[in-house]
Amino acid sequence: MKNVLAGLAACLLLIGCSDAEAPPEEPTVPVRIVTIASQSVPNVIELPGRVEPVRVAEVRARVTGIVEQRMYDEGSSVSAGQRLFRIDPRELRASYAQTQAALQRAQATAANARAVVDRYLPLVDENAISGQEYDAALAASREAQANVAQIRAQLEAASLQLGYTTVRAPIAGRVGRAQVTEGALVSQPEGTLMTRIEQISPVYVSFAQAASEVLDIRRGIAAGEIDLDENDRVEVRLTFSDGTEYPIPGYIDFLAYSVDQQTGTVELRAEFPNPENLLLPGEFVRARIFAGQVQNGLTVPQRAVSLTEDGGTVFVVDNRGQAAIRPVSLGAMVDGRWIVESGLRVGDRVIVSNLQKIRPGTPVQVLQTPTGRNAASRQPARKDGAP
Repeated sequence: MKNVLAGLAACLLLIGCSDAEAPPEEPTVPVRIVTIASQSVPNVIELPGRVEPVRVAEVRARVTGIVEQRMYDEGSSVSAGQRLFRIDPRELRASYAQTQAALQRAQATAANARAVVDRYLPLVDENAISGQEYDAALAASREAQANVAQIRAQLEAASLQLGYTTVRAPIAGRVGRAQVTEGALVSQPEGTLMTRIEQISPVYVSFAQAASEVLDIRRGIAAGEIDLDENDRVEVRLTFSDGTEYPIPGYIDFLAYSVDQQTGTVELRAEFPNPENLLLPGEFVRARIFAGQVQNGLTVPQRAVSLTEDGGTVFVVDNRGQAAIRPVSLGAMVDGRWIVESGLRVGDRVIVSNLQKIRPGTPVQVLQTPTGRNAASRQPARKDGAP
């Protein structure tokens, strides 16, 4: 009897030890999910771009002379025709007066020659003079008129040269710093650069896209996989280097039909309104090109994605009712949702809450879905261990 009691005590002790060493069951974590469904998503292409002025004018000297005065504030906005510099006009003014006097002298000579012709005309009919004398007088009159026309043209050229001593803005825009100072000699033959004017409202943003990607877009449009807007315009949005977004969208206004042989890219250009001059020429920006809509696309909320060097990862609920990690390839982010290029399928259940409490293999309990329906709670594992 003592032996039987001792054996029973040993068995109970072994059972107690076995129960104490068994690992506790991992607690179930309540989570919310979104069920992946196909939908129309924007076809977004991200490219680096550079801001360019719509128009650039180099203001150069059109006459030779000494700069007397700068008549604008550097870096200010100027209107077309506004005075920028004044070049000493005295030498050209004297040349103009000299040409004007020559014109008056030529006009007097032409008037006298015409009077001779008028006197000779009745004498020819009376045979008082020969026809040869009349023809010579008529030729002299015509030569005098031609000389008048020539000197009048010279006077007009002198007037233009005199007008060029006041240097004016050829376009409206933002004027740069002066390249010459008062007292500097500027030259018309050399075309001395005096300043530059850039029109920056609106502005252009230029970027280059791989020729193969442009071809894919054209094929998608032709196949009906990409839908443009009702005006067949392609919208572009910009992001500054600090991550902030430019609030006004632009639209593609130029697409080159040739491929750069060195880079294998196609040049594109978009035009943007710039009423507050936030976009500065030469600035690098990040452009997001919304090239229509792609049918049967997939998206996930931003909060569901953990970013990695290779892209991103999400947690999904597998058929065992456990959390499983899934690497995904991400496209652009639109309205707080990542566009998923690969890694997920329609029907996948992506976890969007309590991500910090779960790891691969953690049992989860699905709470209310964003659609307001109560999803099924954690599913029991199959006995055969199949997923």
